[in-house]
Amino acid sequence: QVQLVESGGGLVQAGGSLRLSCVASGSIFRINAMGWYRQAPGKHRELVAAITSGGSTNYTDSVKGRFTISRGNAKNTVYLQMNSLKPEDTAVYYCNAYQAYSDYNYWGQGTQVTVSS
Repeated sequence: QVQLVESGGGLVQAGGSLRLSCVASGSIFRINAMGWYRQAPGKHRELVAAITSGGSTNYTDSVKGRFTISRGNAKNTVYLQMNSLKPEDTAVYYCNAYQAYSDYNYWGQGTQVTVSS
């Protein structure tokens, strides 16, 4: 079992920045990748950014050059630095942890990010 706790959401004006944090606990040695997803009202949940245990990253096109995903030294923490925020980035952001051996995804409770124009 893996537990994920997110923090760092909030209200920011367009062009501003926020940093999201996610701390994983439990069977973290079996996590193969961690990432951030978001879901806006009336839309499907979408991948924003992910980082593997080897350090490889990928981003959805709409955030490339603006968002950066990284891990803490203890590897049980993942961050999402969000710069140049746009109103269309408004969503609930969810931390995700993936275990390949069980093909299972763990989710955090979500944190609201609201970008005002």
